[in-house]
Amino acid sequence: MKRFAICAAALVAAVALACPAQAKDTIKIGVPGAHTGGLASYGMPTLNAAKIVSEKVNASGGVLGMKIQLLAEDDQCKNDLASNAATKLISEDADVVMGHICSGPTKVALPYYNKEHIILMSPTATTPSLTAAGVNPMFFRTVAKDDAQAALTSKFILESLKSKKIAYVHDNDEYGKGFADGNKDILEKAGVETVLYEAVTPDAVDFSAISRKLRHAKPDVIVFGGYKDLAGKLIKQFRREKVNCPVVGPDGVKDQAILELGAAAENVYCSYPKDTSTLPLFKEAREAHVKQFGSEPGFGYYNAYAAMLALIHGIEKAGSTDTAKIIEVLHNDPVDTPIGSLTFNANGDAAGMGLSIYTVKDGKFVETEFNITLK
Repeated sequence: MKRFAICAAALVAAVALACPAQAKDTIKIGVPGAHTGGLASYGMPTLNAAKIVSEKVNASGGVLGMKIQLLAEDDQCKNDLASNAATKLISEDADVVMGHICSGPTKVALPYYNKEHIILMSPTATTPSLTAAGVNPMFFRTVAKDDAQAALTSKFILESLKSKKIAYVHDNDEYGKGFADGNKDILEKAGVETVLYEAVTPDAVDFSAISRKLRHAKPDVIVFGGYKDLAGKLIKQFRREKVNCPVVGPDGVKDQAILELGAAAENVYCSYPKDTSTLPLFKEAREAHVKQFGSEPGFGYYNAYAAMLALIHGIEKAGSTDTAKIIEVLHNDPVDTPIGSLTFNANGDAAGMGLSIYTVKDGKFVETEFNITLK
């Protein structure tokens, strides 16, 4: 028996030598988002950013001697598909994840990543509760959360537009309702009257009923919460039915689709990251997109580019894909990005990026003097 045990041990050792553990040769970065469907215009720019950054890094030798492998998963910004995407990325051994794009799906997917101790960094999910203290320790974002946007837009409504009566129109989604509610809380505390608070169905064809309510309520300003497709349909109908007061929205309103409304887009305002187009990394990111895809970058591209750089920087400085070590880097070591030099506060929000109010003038979004820096 003793001789048998010795032989068995020798056999195990021989097999171990003959079949060593497979060395890790790639860094896998998951990229979940709306790659098809109605919100693909938000999701595809972030996927484009991931492709451009990963190709550039791989051409320079990779990360810690390993090439980046992207794992793209289409969730169409739908909750059920988001949970499927998260499960798939976990099964494919994603080291870190850059996404999801919409706040609702991000909220649904986060428990899966938290359970597996996988970092999720979103370029565009803005719901404040996602970074509530101690709730999602694996979550980071390179975008201003809704209450930060609301702080800026409500300040603008009070100080620049000097409004006394506000109507709130939103899509009843995490993102849109959150923005509307954030403004409402601040403005009502400042003594501003709420004359209408209404949720609308994004895929509706006719919005004449809400237009009639607005004409009757006579607000000084409409605070809109939602994405550009709904914003475009509403603004077009509002202007057609002589509802011409200013419309103030979140970052999802700053899109070419709004400019295509022509004169109807005048008097539209929104919050959006401060213009950083003079930064070398911004110019580099823009030129890379134009060269590879033949067009200007879309919504969220620079935020996603920043998220990719932050994740890669974290892995490089940590010297591994160990989650705890990467998190330590993200909290303490600044990384240069197209939207500024960023670190992440204790809750995972980006510190260092600026947020400004933009308005439409002469067919273009123009930055105003109203801005804040996130901390």
